[in-house]
Amino acid sequence: MQDSGVKHSRVQESGGLPPRRLSVAPMLDWTDRHYRYFARQITRHAWLYTEMVTTGALLHGDVERHLRFDEAEHPLALQLGGSEPAELARCAKLAAEWGYDEVNLNVGCPSERVQKGAFGACLMAEPQLVADCVKAMRDAVSIDVTVKHRIGIDRIEHYDYLRDFVEQVADAGCRTFIVHARNAILKGLSPKENREIPPLKYDYVYRLKRERPDLEILINGGVKSQAEIDEHLRHVDGVMVGREAYHNPWLMADWDQRYYGAGAAPEREQVVAAMMPYVAARLAEGHKTRNIARHILGLFQGIPGARNWRRMLSDAKLLDGADERLLQQALEATLGAARRAESTE
Repeated sequence: MQDSGVKHSRVQESGGLPPRRLSVAPMLDWTDRHYRYFARQITRHAWLYTEMVTTGALLHGDVERHLRFDEAEHPLALQLGGSEPAELARCAKLAAEWGYDEVNLNVGCPSERVQKGAFGACLMAEPQLVADCVKAMRDAVSIDVTVKHRIGIDRIEHYDYLRDFVEQVADAGCRTFIVHARNAILKGLSPKENREIPPLKYDYVYRLKRERPDLEILINGGVKSQAEIDEHLRHVDGVMVGREAYHNPWLMADWDQRYYGAGAAPEREQVVAAMMPYVAARLAEGHKTRNIARHILGLFQGIPGARNWRRMLSDAKLLDGADERLLQQALEATLGAARRAESTE
């Protein structure tokens, strides 16, 4: 069912998959298949997550459009949004059939649209329902079922709320919890504000791991540097990076060598070269270059000439009807500007 693609070697652990030491967060409208293929050219071993897909979209919509991916994207998790155990079980089976390595339940999204669907962060108020959902999915599939959630909701600030939620869901068999270390404010804050205004409480997540060493605990929220990742890994099993991995993707370049004992990432020019046949293949399927190019604008962030890269790959006139050769043209313009900048230093 998946596209053909280069299969990269993996750091072996249980089931032949690398540990979830590093991962890229599910981000709506961002971590689509194009971004994930691009990210995989930089890190071979970090886990990648899809955008959240609702159970309704899978059960009543275009399954292939939502679930199709390239084999190079492994290890790969599908994030589901829903709150009906039977529907989630059916969708988890689809995930397993399509070859995903993990299915993740969203208990962290605070948007009003998601709340109207009675899922996302509001489910933290119903730990028994989350437990029932987890059990139904675990009964349906053999791949890992994980939960991504907040530390609390609204004005509930005490650690016990987080601890009790995790304990009840763990009793249903969930062994991996991805904790966004902020409360979700269900009324009055936008999703963007919910990522910035509620204070980060990393100590809650550290304490959770100390008290439940039997569980795999990953931390998420506000991570922007290698130093922060290193500090978190002193306390928890893994770190999930969100927007920084999107806007500054070269942050991921050291991950394989630093955290998995594998080889170093390729050079940026090699990443561009790897993306060109991918773009050509997607164009043949009817995709547009602009829909892929928007995900790779940050590749040269911090490098002299990066403005040329961003300008050319976001220029509506250049993108109109463009094929994969635009990437090569943008690369040449970027490298040329970088050489000129170096010669004037």
